[in-house]
Amino acid sequence: MAINYTIRATVVDITTDTPKTEDMFFVDTNVWYWMTYPKATSNVPSQLAEYPGYLNKALGANSTIHHSGLSLAELAHLIEKTEREIYERTVGAIKTKEYRHNFPTERSRVASEIEAAWGQVTNLAGPISITIDTPTTTAALNRCQDEKVDGYDLFILESMKNHGLVQVITDDGDFATVPGIQVFTANRNVISAARSHGKLLRR
Repeated sequence: MAINYTIRATVVDITTDTPKTEDMFFVDTNVWYWMTYPKATSNVPSQLAEYPGYLNKALGANSTIHHSGLSLAELAHLIEKTEREIYERTVGAIKTKEYRHNFPTERSRVASEIEAAWGQVTNLAGPISITIDTPTTTAALNRCQDEKVDGYDLFILESMKNHGLVQVITDDGDFATVPGIQVFTANRNVISAARSHGKLLRR
């Protein structure tokens, strides 16, 4: 079933955009996965080229790049899942918990891959912090009513707001439902919906 995005953000197509020195980007987890993990997979092959390519252009233009510690949880999950799927090709299906606890050599490999990927993230981007306290969780819950993002992204959006960031590089169409931000993406469904809503920005 096609996703019916209600576009409330401004959307920029990274396949036609050139990053600028004054840009201040938050980089979403999916982009870090494709950028920092050599065995990253995707059902959309262009993702493996478009996002790392655009991020490299942004770094070359001396744009400011940010990450969140919250992304480590998602990145670690993606890497472990991919490593398990690769291992399953030789031994057959394994449940996630079995893979994590019963195969120490594999667990060591997963941990090394996560550490290497996260090392690149922290080397390329500055952190934005967040304190998850009562005011922050209340603000996140309030967002949940109108902005169709997952739990991690509710907190990331609060962190972006607290740091004055409005630009996010992501393939996640959920961000396009958030007013007041600019979504830099190669997601064709989001770009098409933004065009039809008059929310596509050509810089």
